[in-house]
Amino acid sequence: MMKTLSLAVGFLLVLNSSCGQVRDKIKTEENNKHEYTNELIRESSPYLLQHAHNPVNWYPWGEKALKKAKDENKMLIISIGYAACHWCHVMEYESFEDTAVARLMNEHFVSIKVDKEERPDVDQIYMNAAHLITGRGGWPLNALALPNGKPFFAGTYFPRNEWIKVLNYFVDIQKNNPASLKEKAEKITQGIHSIENIPFNNKKASFSMQDLDNSFNSWKSNIDFEKGGGNRAPKFPMPSIWEYVLHYSHLSNNKEALQAVTTTLNNMAFGGIYDHVGGGFARYSTDVNWHVPHFEKMLYDNAQLVSLYAHARQETKNPLYQQVVYETLEFIEREMTSQEGGFYSSIDADSEGEEGKFYVWTKEEIEKELGGNAGLFMDYYNVTSSGNWEHGKNILLRKQTDEEFAGKQNLSVEELHKTITNGKAALLKIRSKRVRPGLDDKILTSWNALMLKGYVHAYRAFGEEKFLKTALKNADFLLANAINNNGAITRNYKNGKSSIPGFLDDYAFVISAFIELYQATFDEKWLNKANELAEYTLEHFFDGPSGMFFYTHDDHSNLISRKMEVSDNVIPASNSEMAKNLFFLGHYYYNETYIRKARQMLVNVQKDMHQNIYFYSNWSILEAHFVRQPYEVAIIGKDYESARQAMDQHYLPYMLLLGGKSEGSLELLENKLIKGQTTIYVCQDKACKLPVTEVSKALMQMQ
Repeated sequence: MMKTLSLAVGFLLVLNSSCGQVRDKIKTEENNKHEYTNELIRESSPYLLQHAHNPVNWYPWGEKALKKAKDENKMLIISIGYAACHWCHVMEYESFEDTAVARLMNEHFVSIKVDKEERPDVDQIYMNAAHLITGRGGWPLNALALPNGKPFFAGTYFPRNEWIKVLNYFVDIQKNNPASLKEKAEKITQGIHSIENIPFNNKKASFSMQDLDNSFNSWKSNIDFEKGGGNRAPKFPMPSIWEYVLHYSHLSNNKEALQAVTTTLNNMAFGGIYDHVGGGFARYSTDVNWHVPHFEKMLYDNAQLVSLYAHARQETKNPLYQQVVYETLEFIEREMTSQEGGFYSSIDADSEGEEGKFYVWTKEEIEKELGGNAGLFMDYYNVTSSGNWEHGKNILLRKQTDEEFAGKQNLSVEELHKTITNGKAALLKIRSKRVRPGLDDKILTSWNALMLKGYVHAYRAFGEEKFLKTALKNADFLLANAINNNGAITRNYKNGKSSIPGFLDDYAFVISAFIELYQATFDEKWLNKANELAEYTLEHFFDGPSGMFFYTHDDHSNLISRKMEVSDNVIPASNSEMAKNLFFLGHYYYNETYIRKARQMLVNVQKDMHQNIYFYSNWSILEAHFVRQPYEVAIIGKDYESARQAMDQHYLPYMLLLGGKSEGSLELLENKLIKGQTTIYVCQDKACKLPVTEVSKALMQMQ
């Protein structure tokens, strides 16, 4: 038996060795097809791999590159971007594929390529430097630094000749006056330390409806009440701000605030920023009318927009919002979901070297594919023979509601829907044969958690079981591949590997997603896991003196500055999300320490928040919860699911749901089960109103 086992093991070792040799041989042969191959070839990030055959001797961020710079006393080039970044591709083509530029970079610098989505901690440091030096930022982000990583220069995109001038200028400075570079780097590093360095505020907490009114009134002059969004271009969707304004409008009954939300959502859904054929939103609009998008599609945008449109559908009952949610999730399922249940990061703007080529149409193409229905379809989507964009191409966009358009065409809305739906299906089939834009198929934990929440919110709004099934599959994927038994989270996953320690946003959004998943299922597994992760985050990220959270884990904070992420942007700040998590978990578990921490975090930013809710919208949602304490609504009994679904037909942003068939383990559910009936308890501040059995009566108790 032992001899047989030894032979089998030996055979497997030989087989594995042979397979490894074959893989290595294939990889070597593949690399030999290229004139140049650098250190990025070992990476999994699609963005880094795009640069693996540049003549520039790129290194990934890590000790090897930093040690080389120190040993050879060379300056660092830290070039940061992401796979769907159009101008990153342009700079690669113009400069990083140019052998003369590469020769200059290789001789005088150690060049590091960074995927900002995998290493947002590195991006944050050097983006701060860019803002300090130039007053602006963006990607590609190109920083020059001393061998110790301290930056003395940073900017964004540079045309080839300008890039050469910049490099030569600093080569000359290093040769003739290196002390000046060191002095400048020290000053910039001190500036980086000071950005978003939030002190502990001893002010007594005070939150009022008047504060919310004042914040909205001071900011509303920035709203485009005709086209929605901000009153400038480019226009970003900014889901977090509209989530807050929707919440505020419901709380205050402010009709103007609700108008700001619906105008924004309607115009985005009608505009070219929305993919009318395939579903999903582009990253932003280049104009004030939402007409011409920057065509890249990001997971985080679509995740948050699904949540926003689902909530707006609950509040307004507008069927357009349901259509947007369903079509966007069809796009996510079709193009951005792995077999394992993870969600991919982004889809490029470019295909065949041309931005938007995959998405736009000529009049002739549509006539050829749709035949007799083409005229109606083209009128509906404002297609012209000369094109509504450039080079005779058309971006599909709407200008009228279905009722308005059908009336002018003497059609029923049902007839119109049938023609438009069939036309979109035909064009999607044709479009699928085109050369597709590049897919960034890395799976990021924080963005997956946002998408998980989107699916949960869609399930709660529409009761579609497949949405919950997808959410649960993704949650199980994260448990299996991103969350260790000790509570540590990893950020990235690709080809079966996860290598980068998680950042605060990874923890914050997973915790938030699991809280949401509990409310959709009443499975305490998810709430308990959220609480465990919160405890881990407090242990490894929390800064006692300030009452805030650092962005990096205490075991993985080896950059020139340990930063905090405080202001909300296209994605809510990890600190604001953690503050909300502590607030909600504090209510579920009767944990006053959590609630006190959340209150202190809010007080720390309250002054800045009241001055500009645009960059503190997620914080403002937390403030709204302190103004109107949430109702804890417990649904217990055999028919808990139908009662929960009936409750979720309404937009109730101040409600926390809990319950199940039995009482479970939460203290708030103790002694709440009444045999033979499903009972609803509306509670607030540890006090419950009289139990009821009808959802309508429970809703009245929350008025």
